[in-house]
Amino acid sequence: MKEKTSLIGDTLWRICLVAFAISIIVPLLWLIYESLKTNREFFQDIWSLPDVLQWKNYVKAWETFKFGQVFFNTLYYVGGSLLLGTFLTAINAFALTRIQFKGRAFIWSTIMLSLFLPGINALVPQYVLMRDLHLTNSLTGLIILDSLGESVFFLLLLSGFMQSLPKELEEGAFVDGASLFQVFWKIIMPLSMAGIVTVGIFKFIGLYNNFLAPFIYLGDESKYTMAVNMYFANQRMQYSSDWVTLFAGVVISMLPPVILYVLFQRKVMEGATLGAVKG
Repeated sequence: MKEKTSLIGDTLWRICLVAFAISIIVPLLWLIYESLKTNREFFQDIWSLPDVLQWKNYVKAWETFKFGQVFFNTLYYVGGSLLLGTFLTAINAFALTRIQFKGRAFIWSTIMLSLFLPGINALVPQYVLMRDLHLTNSLTGLIILDSLGESVFFLLLLSGFMQSLPKELEEGAFVDGASLFQVFWKIIMPLSMAGIVTVGIFKFIGLYNNFLAPFIYLGDESKYTMAVNMYFANQRMQYSSDWVTLFAGVVISMLPPVILYVLFQRKVMEGATLGAVKG
């Protein structure tokens, strides 16, 4: 029986490895070596390897798609939204898990209810509000929009960390004369740092890949973020068919999240696991 169970486990593991290779590794490798071809080689045979590596495709992609300005726009938008949004998520989780007040159960019920409501229903009133506040076509307006738009998933994840902390910590701080914000900033925040880092990394990935909001609210090409810029780069290919340059641009656009994943892979896994146990 144990041998049969082990055999089934090994088979499932091999199937998962094959599926991972087919769905992720193979397309990435194909994309990279296609970006190092000439257009003529690409149209002759999309599966053949390049005769000479065309590194100049990356230089051309950087200049054609204006990656310098786009990276600056994306850094400003993602960095501002990440800092402000993560801080607001932390303080919201603190208020809902560590402070006793009337109506807290109702607020939690409303938050959970929002999980079942499609967010697209809010697009029209949201756009009208942004227009009336003169925040359209503005990266700062996007930062405000994404920071104030709380994610239920991140709120629940961070609440799991904070809820497990001993209540005696803040009670002792109150006895010593600490204010509510001091308790949050000097006690709860440091002890919840693993969860905050996990939330921050997930937020970064979501913000970096965010397409809909920048596409709707940014009309000036000089303010495009990475996702919107690559969308319009793809649209232009139907007129120029310079696919190898587009592939090089896609590889460049993938580098920041890939580097982040390599650097923080262990922290993400540890934080997600710890949050599951604590919650």
